[in-house]
Amino acid sequence: MSRSAGVLLSVTSLPGKYGIGCFSKSAYDFVDWLADAGQTYWQILPLGPTSYGESGDSPYQSYSAFAGNPYLISLEALIEEGVLTQEECDAADFGSDEQRVDFDRLHEERLRLLHLAYERSDVSHNPAFLRFVEENNWWLADYSLFMAVKSFFGGVPYQQWPQDIRMHWGFALDYYRRELYYDVEFQQYMQFKFFEQWNALHAYANSRNIRIIGDMPIYVSPDSADVWAHTELFQMDGDGRPQAIAGCPPDSFSATGQIWKNPLYRWEAHRRTGYSWWTSRIWQSFRLYDVVRIDHFRGFDEYYSIPNGSDTALSGHWEKGPGMDLFWQVERSLGHKDVIAEDLGYMTEGVRRLVRDSGFPNMKVLQFAFDVNDTGAANDYLPHNYHENCVVYTGTHDNETIAGWFAGLTEDEKRLVRDYLCNDSTPDGEMYRVLVSAAMMSCAATCIIPIQDYLGLDNSCRMNQPSTVGENWRWRLRPGSLTPEVAQWARTVTMRYGRMNWANK
Repeated sequence: MSRSAGVLLSVTSLPGKYGIGCFSKSAYDFVDWLADAGQTYWQILPLGPTSYGESGDSPYQSYSAFAGNPYLISLEALIEEGVLTQEECDAADFGSDEQRVDFDRLHEERLRLLHLAYERSDVSHNPAFLRFVEENNWWLADYSLFMAVKSFFGGVPYQQWPQDIRMHWGFALDYYRRELYYDVEFQQYMQFKFFEQWNALHAYANSRNIRIIGDMPIYVSPDSADVWAHTELFQMDGDGRPQAIAGCPPDSFSATGQIWKNPLYRWEAHRRTGYSWWTSRIWQSFRLYDVVRIDHFRGFDEYYSIPNGSDTALSGHWEKGPGMDLFWQVERSLGHKDVIAEDLGYMTEGVRRLVRDSGFPNMKVLQFAFDVNDTGAANDYLPHNYHENCVVYTGTHDNETIAGWFAGLTEDEKRLVRDYLCNDSTPDGEMYRVLVSAAMMSCAATCIIPIQDYLGLDNSCRMNQPSTVGENWRWRLRPGSLTPEVAQWARTVTMRYGRMNWANK
C-alpha cells in the first residue's frame, strides 16, 4: 500500500470575494497549491445544501443527500457568463469580516443574485440544462419541488406544511408543480450550475493529480427532501415527525452526550428494497468524489437511539444496525469503492469487526492519543499502535486546531506529549510542526492534515465545536496565507516521510 498525504479544507473556507469560499479561482489556486506541496488528496466537508437557521448551517444537516449547495456556485463564473455584472455582485452586502462567513447576509444576498442570474438565463432552450434535468430527475424532481414549496411557505420545516403536500400526496404534488413552476425551475437551475462548476473543478484537480475525498454524513436532516419523499425509510410517526433521533452518549466533547436531531433509519424497510436508496446515495457520492469518507461509520453496527423530545442524550440506548449486509449489497451493485470509515467515538468489538470485515481504512486522530489517565499501551490512537490500513489526522473538523490543542494542555499533559515524542527543546509555539511530523512519520497509509495545522493557527480558527450552535462552520482562510513557503514546508515534510505525490514533481 503506497503512502500518501493530503489536506483537509472545506470549500467554504477558501478565501475570496462574495462572502464564502466557492468554486471560484481560489479553488483552482488551492488545487495548484496542493500540487506544489506534493499532496495527493484534497479532503472537503459535505457539499449538500445546508439548512438555514436553527441548524447553524451545518453541512451535516442538509436539505438533501443528493443535491449540491447553491452557496458554492461561483458568482465570478456567472459574471464571465454574462448573466450577472461585477457591479451587482460588488454592491451586495456579504458582511464585513472576510475571515468569517455571515450566513444571515449570505442567505439573503447570494440567493437574490442567483435568482437574477436565472432570470437572465434562457434555460428552457438550453440543451445542457434540459439534459441535466432529465438525467437527474430521479432525485431532482422531489428536491426542487421541496425547496420551492419550502420557500412558498416562508421556509418553515415541512412538518408544518398543509397535510396534503406534507404527506406527499400525488394530487398535491401536481398542484404545486403547476403553481410553482418557475420556482421549481429556479431550484433546478441552481443544481445545474452547481454540478457544472463542481465537475469542472473536480476534473481540474484530477488533471493536477489531486484526488478529492468527499464526506458523506450517515444521517439526513429531519427537514429534508429525502425524509419528505421517503418517510417509510425513516423512523417517523404519522405526522412526519421523528419517533427517535440520532446522537451519541457522553464523550470527551459533552458530559451529557450529543443530540443531533436526525431521524433514524428503518433498516428493515431498507433491507426489503435491497438497500436501493443507500446504493443510489453512494453511487451519487462517487459521481462527486474520488474517495468517500462515511461519517459515523459505527452507526452501521449499532446506532444510538434517543427518544424524540429528550433534553439530553442520557436517555438513549443502542440498537442494531445493518452491518455488512448493506455493504455487501452496495459492492454487488457498484463494485469496489474507495471508502474511509470514520469509526471515532465509543468503540466496541462489533465496530472493530465491521471495520475489519469491510476492509475500509479507518481513522486515527493524533489528539486522542495523549491522556494522563491512560497507560498508553492500549491507546489505539498512539502512532506506534497504528496499522497500515488507516488514515491519520492531527485533528478533524470537530477538533481544536493542533496548535490550540497543545496550548490548552496542562503541564503534565504537555510533558506526556514531549516524552512520547522525545522532544524537550521545541518551544510550545512551534510544537504544531512536531505534531504534524509525528502524524506524517506513522505507518498509516494516508495522512491528512487540516490546513489550520500546517499554518499553526489557534482555536479562533476552529471549524466546529460539537454540541454548540451559532459560531460553527464560519471560518475562512485569510487571503494570501497559503504562501509558497508554507507549500514548501508541506512538501518537505511530505517527502521526508515517503508520502510524496511524485506525479507532481
